[in-house]
Amino acid sequence: MSDAAQPTAAEVRAAAEAVKAALDRHLAAVERRSGDDDTAVYEAFNALATAAEAYDELLYDRYDEVTPFEIPGADGALPPYSGPDEPHALSLLIRRDYAVAEPQRLLAQARRVAGADGPADPTGPGARAGVSPLAALGVLFGEYEPDEIASRHKEFGLEEGDSTLWVTAAEELPEPGEWLDAPFEHVDPERIVCRFDVSAVFDEDAEDDEDEHEDAEHEEDGDAEEHGAEHDDGAEVVDARRSGV
Repeated sequence: MSDAAQPTAAEVRAAAEAVKAALDRHLAAVERRSGDDDTAVYEAFNALATAAEAYDELLYDRYDEVTPFEIPGADGALPPYSGPDEPHALSLLIRRDYAVAEPQRLLAQARRVAGADGPADPTGPGARAGVSPLAALGVLFGEYEPDEIASRHKEFGLEEGDSTLWVTAAEELPEPGEWLDAPFEHVDPERIVCRFDVSAVFDEDAEDDEDEHEDAEHEEDGDAEEHGAEHDDGAEVVDARRSGV
C-alpha cells in the first residue's frame, strides 16, 4: 500500500476511540440484559465486532501492527436481527447431508421395512426397494422421521456429512401450504434467531491448529537445546497474525 493510501494517525486514533465506546455500550447492554436472547446485547456485540474490525484494519495499514482481537464466526456472521422481539411463530430450516456408504445395507433395510406389513410380493414395493437405491431411499425416508434417520444412519448404510439448523422468527404462521413449493427460497437472513452448523471441517481446523502449535513447540525446544538455552515451562508460543475478520 502506498503512503498516500494509508490512513492517518488521527483516523487510527478515532477508530480506537470507537472501540472504547463500543466496549462501554456492550458492557452496559450486558449489565441491563433481560434474558439470554436480549436483542440489545446482540446488537452491541455486533457493533463492538464492527468497531474492532475497523480498528484492526487501520492499525495494520498505518503501523503494520495487529490486535489480539478475534471475533468468532465472523466470516459467516449473520446480519443484525430485525425480526419481532417476541416472535409468535418459528420456522426451523434443517439440512442434513448423507453419503450412501453401504448400498447393500441400504437395500436390505428398505426391503425389510417394505415387506414388514405382509408376505413378500415379487412385484411390490419391497422388491423394488431391494434392488433400486432410489426406491430404497423413498421407503426408508417415508417410514422414519428425519431425526430417527440421523440417529440410526449407520444402520441404514448411510454416512453423515454436513448439517445445519436455522431458527427463524415470524409474527405469525404462514397460511397452510404457502411455502411448500419452495420451502427454502424466501429465507430472510435478518429473521434468523440462531443457527447451528455441524461439519467435519471444524474438527480438521482444530486438529490443524493443534498440529501447528505442537510443531512450534518442537521447534522452540530444538532451538533451546541447540543454543543451550533454558526452557521455561510456563512460556507460551504466540503466533500473531492479522485477523481475517
